[in-house]
Amino acid sequence: MGSCSSCNSGNSLEGEGCSMAGGQSDKGMANLSEDEKLKRNMERIAHKILVLSGKGGVGKSTVAVNLAIALALEGMRVGLLDVDFHGPSVPTLLHLEGRRPEVTENGMLPITIEGGMKVMSLGFLLQRPDDAVIWRGPLKIGAIKQLLGDVEWGDLDYLVIDFPPGTGDEPLTVAQTIPEADGAVVVTTPQDVSTIDVSKSVTFCRQLNIPVLGVVENMSGLVCPHCSKVIDLFKQGGGEAMAKRMDVPFLGRIPLDPEIVEASDAGRPFIYHHQNTEAAAAFRRIVESLLKLRKSA
Repeated sequence: MGSCSSCNSGNSLEGEGCSMAGGQSDKGMANLSEDEKLKRNMERIAHKILVLSGKGGVGKSTVAVNLAIALALEGMRVGLLDVDFHGPSVPTLLHLEGRRPEVTENGMLPITIEGGMKVMSLGFLLQRPDDAVIWRGPLKIGAIKQLLGDVEWGDLDYLVIDFPPGTGDEPLTVAQTIPEADGAVVVTTPQDVSTIDVSKSVTFCRQLNIPVLGVVENMSGLVCPHCSKVIDLFKQGGGEAMAKRMDVPFLGRIPLDPEIVEASDAGRPFIYHHQNTEAAAAFRRIVESLLKLRKSA
């Protein structure tokens, strides 16, 4: 398969990836059934990490993107799949708006950014970023199965999957469609209005026999841009208390750093561009926990 001019110009993690990347397609995939394609695709991925939350607005996509990039920085072969139909944030967070995956005879090639991380989002398939996806359940379920079975991920160490918020049709379909997922990272903010809803995600995982890898308390204190002290804007410890109450691991706190907001809006992965911050260190500690799980598997 050929390459395009941007592949030869040296792309960056800021989203200048090329959808022509990805290597040769598996021969014969076009003749397989939907279930067979999905099974063959998933067998080439060693670890599947689900990032979910029972509540929107907790920074779940930001956590998913930065965890995926942190894994890639550790030398892992990583894919990132965004299956949030009504708010696909990954293209914006990686400055990939307007990109289109290449369609092959066997499916679609994910967009590849520097370092080899592969990215797929429903947002890449919309005509305009502000298009609304007004689909009933069966259409969503079919699209989810296509994103898992028709995207040519190749051999990966990790596939990080950014779930839709809640515990409805879309999360249920993804969870039931992915065989042998390693488990879920559950994201919450510290306040009770969040932890009460997010605790339902832990129950959701248990009912589906999905291991809960742990809870991440996002927006846990505000890092002052002037003195670097942490202000408990939404209080602190709610996520840790929820994890203890639900008897699941607590992976750590990520402070609300103004640099995260600016980096996200600019499509510049925070952990890549701000490695010396407390928030970046928090992401790395969470990734260290995930890598320990890999070594013990």
